[in-house]
Amino acid sequence: MPAHTRRDALRLFGAGALSALTAAPAEARRPNLLFIYTDDLGWGDVSVNGRADWPMPNLDRLASQGTLFTRWYTAAPLCAPSRACLLTGKHTIHNTVRNNSVDLPASEVTIAEAVKPLGYQTAQIGKWHRGKRADGGFTHPLDQGFDSTFGYLDARHAWEHFPKQLWRGRESVPVSGFSADILTDEAAKFLRQKRDQPFFLYLAYIEPHFYVEAPEEDVARFRGKFKEKDPNEPYNARYAAMLYRLDAAIGRVLRVLDETGQAENTLVVFSSDNGATFEAGNKGASWYHDSNRPFRGQKRSLEEGGIREPGIVRWPGKVPAGKKSDEIVHMTDVFPSFVSAGGGKVDPQWKVDGVNMLEVWMGRAKAPDRTLFWEFPIEGYNMHAAMRGDFKLLEIGGNKFLYNVREDPQERRTLAPEYPEVFKQLDKELKDWLATAVRL
Repeated sequence: MPAHTRRDALRLFGAGALSALTAAPAEARRPNLLFIYTDDLGWGDVSVNGRADWPMPNLDRLASQGTLFTRWYTAAPLCAPSRACLLTGKHTIHNTVRNNSVDLPASEVTIAEAVKPLGYQTAQIGKWHRGKRADGGFTHPLDQGFDSTFGYLDARHAWEHFPKQLWRGRESVPVSGFSADILTDEAAKFLRQKRDQPFFLYLAYIEPHFYVEAPEEDVARFRGKFKEKDPNEPYNARYAAMLYRLDAAIGRVLRVLDETGQAENTLVVFSSDNGATFEAGNKGASWYHDSNRPFRGQKRSLEEGGIREPGIVRWPGKVPAGKKSDEIVHMTDVFPSFVSAGGGKVDPQWKVDGVNMLEVWMGRAKAPDRTLFWEFPIEGYNMHAAMRGDFKLLEIGGNKFLYNVREDPQERRTLAPEYPEVFKQLDKELKDWLATAVRL
């Protein structure tokens, strides 16, 4: 191991990191790690989950070459909290990012920081979503284990699908074109440069979040296909065009992996930060297209429509191809699973909430029997949830409901009277979990 790598490991994580560094099989190069994130993409927005209104051949291909998870859950129904949970492997109540204005504490260990001592080159491309620290500053991706970064730092800036400038490192640079294309160009350049060293790429697209914008040539494909409030402002056609263009961008990334011979040794995970939104900037497009179907709820909701996301995992020869799985995956599981794939181990001092699902992704094991938790107590929503297997306890404003989300995915009928012991147990576990919240 190079001396500088050993020093970096000790500085970041202590002696425990050295055991992680030596844990990878010596006979094979560590796999590349690619996480493709979308923004406000509904479970029903993608063709692999039944959408037929716009073609998505590249996601179809990704799913055919990997495993489609039908019960993949985000850790929070809002942008910044969900991203913090992904990057740290910890619940909102433990990483303290509980709303969009809170910044990721510099003390938190990210996936990038966890795999960097294993020999990985790390890059963040796309949306970062900074909050604000008490001192008025914010934590930059370069301060959280990423060797390079390109994209949006500010959340409001990330509303723009035709940005005029983006951030390369700590410098603002001029750009032009459609966001998904710009970010894909950067990702392609990174992938071509990193042929000889394992990488972790966190590729966070902003589609289809907020402004409903798309290249006109793509809008033309769908113009007139959908009913519009105003034909001169075809938001429903633009929404379809956004997702069509997003799929094409993802396809370009996958082709670069093929062209550079890296596809066979790259673990690719695709998902979304939360369910589709009905907020003002969306102009009713997600409502028109019923983006979260067949579920009830949306972004900022702990109903299935807010937290159940598209989930695809591909690793040729390792993850079963063309398989559909109903094993339950939580977004906090990505952290320990990526570390495991890279040959490392999660340090107990990191206090990661997620579990290593690599064997589950590879079809060799069943998901652990565990209770999953969520909170969204801000912006007047006051929601909490606990789920074990098919039973989900949902608390809204102090009112509590028990659902079987397999038999009743739309959460229409509470089962609390029929299963009082299940209700009581989940209610107790939820209260116990909330009591573990970190107080700043």
